[in-house]
Amino acid sequence: MTAHLFAISYDAAQPERLARFWSELLGREMVEDPRDGVLVLPGADTEIRVRFVPSGQPKVVQNRMHFDLTSSSLEDQRRTVARALELGARHADIGQGPEIDHVVLADPEGNEFDVIAPGNNFLAGCGFVGALACDGSQQVGYFWSQALGWPLVWDQDEETAIQSPHGGTKISWGGPPLMPNGGRDRVRFDLTPAAGVAWQAEVDRLLSLGATRIDTAQDGPGRLVLADPDGQEFSVRTPR
Repeated sequence: MTAHLFAISYDAAQPERLARFWSELLGREMVEDPRDGVLVLPGADTEIRVRFVPSGQPKVVQNRMHFDLTSSSLEDQRRTVARALELGARHADIGQGPEIDHVVLADPEGNEFDVIAPGNNFLAGCGFVGALACDGSQQVGYFWSQALGWPLVWDQDEETAIQSPHGGTKISWGGPPLMPNGGRDRVRFDLTPAAGVAWQAEVDRLLSLGATRIDTAQDGPGRLVLADPDGQEFSVRTPR
């Protein structure tokens, strides 16, 4: 019994505008979420849906999750950067040194993402969205492997990564030192129970794996908010 990763959700001041940016950058269809917000749909079975939900909370710290976009060549990397800037992205300084070969950008609402240089073996074959790179512990990598039923594809020096058995985008955690928790997370996982699994049974399973209930005042329409062992929020979508 495993949960299904319904989407990576972003809080957004202007959900439709931000969804349009990512839709055009990723080359995917954008639709309304029947419950709340806007969805950028996967273009293939191994891609992850992205969701943008309205929020009045301003972004004040660096996100603990960001996308790594892949490149087939240096020219391809330059094209992706130029396209992102044309759509409304900007260059971002998160303390990276001049020696790095990836480009750090921020979307129109300041959410960081990287455009990775060609030749990255870790992301080979993962698609354009090569990884969702997360700040997190080894323990939380193990938690999410069990929660989603995605096997570990990297477990070394307290860094972990998981990937769907069908391939596609990896989810990785960089290990210590961990970033300070800057308040409610603007980027998080949205889960749904697997087919045939009762919603409460899935919530109970996630709690048994190490998730915790947090302030129910943060529960939104159609979702229950939990936290993983690192305190990173995620949502379990409730039955309609």
